[in-house]
Amino acid sequence: MFLRLSLVSLLTLGLMVGNSFAQTPAKPFSFGLWGDMPYKKAGDDPKLPAVLKSINDSDIAFSMYDGDIKDGSSKCTDEVYNDALAMFGSMKKPVVYVPGDNEWTDCHRLNNGGFDTLERLSHLRRVMYPTLNSLGKSTLPLEHQGKLGEKFVENTRFSHGGVVFVGINQSGSNNNVVMSEKECKSKSARDTAQCDAANAEYLERDAANVAWMTASFAQAKAANAAGIVIVTQGDPGFDVPETEEFDESTNASSSGFQNFMGKLAEQTAQFKGQVLFVHGDTHFFKMDKPMYNPNKMLTNFTRVQTFGSPSLHWVRVGVDTKSPHVFSVTPVIVHQP
Repeated sequence: MFLRLSLVSLLTLGLMVGNSFAQTPAKPFSFGLWGDMPYKKAGDDPKLPAVLKSINDSDIAFSMYDGDIKDGSSKCTDEVYNDALAMFGSMKKPVVYVPGDNEWTDCHRLNNGGFDTLERLSHLRRVMYPTLNSLGKSTLPLEHQGKLGEKFVENTRFSHGGVVFVGINQSGSNNNVVMSEKECKSKSARDTAQCDAANAEYLERDAANVAWMTASFAQAKAANAAGIVIVTQGDPGFDVPETEEFDESTNASSSGFQNFMGKLAEQTAQFKGQVLFVHGDTHFFKMDKPMYNPNKMLTNFTRVQTFGSPSLHWVRVGVDTKSPHVFSVTPVIVHQP
């Protein structure tokens, strides 16, 4: 079980997180993290070009987008995915897309058009992963857990400069877990059978996610990698207040993350390198060390939470495997014209 470390906030620009792991050095490089944009209802469209320009003008080797190509109260029509593909296609460097809840998990909502969420997930898998490569004007070859157009194609992996990078479909709205009949039908077009199907989908995908993550750690160990970067979209509940009256580990709103995060803690404890866990969903930048296993802080685990609408900025991560710290994290504030 993973637990939160209270009152840890490491928001210093360029903060580094250390270890004593040594390996064959690779050439330093940097990559970008962004997501949860643009939200049309928040008025993001005029602000987006400056963000894209900032990323395109940077020295990064590639970027990873941690989900939510639209806001959570607009319709999940086909044009949403087409617009996102156009946005990613405008990027000079490769972009690895990781799905968010707004483009599938939440599409059952009446204000989202009352779509079948599993149909939208199937559509996303067909459209947003058109090839085995990343998106962008230049591309990276990716490993995929599933075949093109099929289940788990969205779970990806690649290696760069002595680090293993992993994208996993673990989204917000409790990772597609439906906790009750009331939750099932509240402001929703779903019926009971669809909610039962959602929970079955979660169980299958969660098992696949754990298997992909575990295999990725095995690959990192075999390659003597200095670090591993795991990117998902959903906020797994690190920041739930901890009190004597409330056991945060049983929080229903994050129950869909607990199995995966517990397995992640186990893998992190067995890994000699640095683990950078990235998610969006909560829309403000944060960097901390919130993982225990079970009562000892995992010093090689760092969480980065990326910006999101209406704060359209991005995060630059430097990688230097010659340094015991491996990762250096800097929020990039984009000033609008």
